[in-house]
Amino acid sequence: MICARQVFRCFKTLERWGNIVTGKAGPFFVGIAVILISMGIACFFDVIAPTLSYPLISIPICILIALNLVMHYYYVVTVPPGFVQDPPREEGKSIFWAKRLNKKGKLRSLLGGVRWTSRGVKVTPAVNTKCMKCKITRPEKWEHSVPEVMFAMIFILSAVICAAVGIMLSYHLYGISRAETSVEAQDHEEYRKKAKDRNEEFINSYDLGVKKNFQFFFNIGESGYSMTTLFIPFRINPYTDGYSWARREGYDKHQGLRQGEELTDDDEEDIY
Repeated sequence: MICARQVFRCFKTLERWGNIVTGKAGPFFVGIAVILISMGIACFFDVIAPTLSYPLISIPICILIALNLVMHYYYVVTVPPGFVQDPPREEGKSIFWAKRLNKKGKLRSLLGGVRWTSRGVKVTPAVNTKCMKCKITRPEKWEHSVPEVMFAMIFILSAVICAAVGIMLSYHLYGISRAETSVEAQDHEEYRKKAKDRNEEFINSYDLGVKKNFQFFFNIGESGYSMTTLFIPFRINPYTDGYSWARREGYDKHQGLRQGEELTDDDEEDIY
């Protein structure tokens, strides 16, 4: 997974930069994502959607995809983190979440270092377009509501993000199929090497098979919700309470792992 490693490294670098600039990388990236998604939805339904074939079928599907994007970030902003029994979090007393204290103790806003000058990138739209088939030159007119520069920027950004998100999606789906988080995947690789050196086999006690792993992750199937929850952005509960997880029958721990070999400490430590 060399591509996935490079993509994650790139996003972590952007996260560090966002934290340096704003002091709070989470709200910064959520805000940027909401703005870009809103621009993308406006560009798509203004420019691309009217040109789609079979609009009675394609337009509702596109609306459903856009609804999933919007509701995802709505839940990110509105659903509080933690568990049900956790004490309520104190509400913020300031709306300026993008401000932070620098080393001199002065407030620095999100856009404090941004300066727009006349020497920036200049985009010149095409005046005439030549048809490659009929060799006829015709005037190029932009007859849409969104600006040309905005559409071009979102189009290029979408192509780049599509490649990055595609790599990340394949990596995470692979991890779900093996019942591993990104951290556990690294740990389990070391456990397998140690078990192999002892002529033993390491078995992940949480790996219930590809089908069961996906059913538990998305909480669908016989003991979960309907398959429609994969396509419609309902707010549903996970299958676990966050403390107990399904294991293989007859396993209360990983096979081939001995005491003291754990690389990642458990949340609950033994008290002597």
